[in-house]
Amino acid sequence: MCDASYRDAIFSTPLDRVARFSFDERVVACFPDMIRRSVPGYGQILAMLGPLARRHLRHGGHVYDLGCSLGAAGLALAGQLPPAAFRYTGVDLSPTMVERARETLTTESPDHDLTVTEGDIRALDYEPSGMILLNFTLQFLAPEDRDAVIASLYDALEPGGVLVLSEKIKAADEQDNAWLVERYHDFKRANGYSELEISQKRTALENVLVPDTLEAHQARLARAGFSRSLVWFQYLNFASLIAFKED
Repeated sequence: MCDASYRDAIFSTPLDRVARFSFDERVVACFPDMIRRSVPGYGQILAMLGPLARRHLRHGGHVYDLGCSLGAAGLALAGQLPPAAFRYTGVDLSPTMVERARETLTTESPDHDLTVTEGDIRALDYEPSGMILLNFTLQFLAPEDRDAVIASLYDALEPGGVLVLSEKIKAADEQDNAWLVERYHDFKRANGYSELEISQKRTALENVLVPDTLEAHQARLARAGFSRSLVWFQYLNFASLIAFKED
């Protein structure tokens, strides 16, 4: 349970049985602290969304944020772009996340067109969009569902549009992957997580968060029709790719 300061303390006490990780009310309550201390480079990725939008999104274009959690990407865009520059639709499967995101976006950016809806990104009827954000979301879908999701996003993008895909990744080489995982645990230790917290959360995420290699992501993007994709950011075993749909 998170304490009164909303610090992530969910796995700080020994549990007889570690349940599968889910984005429930406990996680929502401490999510900003959790993601800040658990996702290397998250702030840098958010900070670059405005420059990417200025370069690749037509004025007034539509942006999807899939698996939007508390709407941090929407806030990042609103903080760097004027209200007329874009329309934003955040989508999340967690009703608690959606409720909190709506409250936050309305309070923090009342002049921007920022909408949040509850939904499953595997079954959405997508509207044409110039930019789609998929930040640390695909990794939570069953691997067999991922190709179809990326294909649907390619179809939804307007010509010249871009997909920003951020994920926890695994290295193809087992030794390299083990090194990256251990350095990631060092990152979490440096951010105040105990050995117990690291171990119990890893157990909770087993078979819930299933990472792909960068090569698997790029092959999937190519199969969907993206003519070009590249890794524009990587910090340990967390990376962000941008994929381009031809004009």
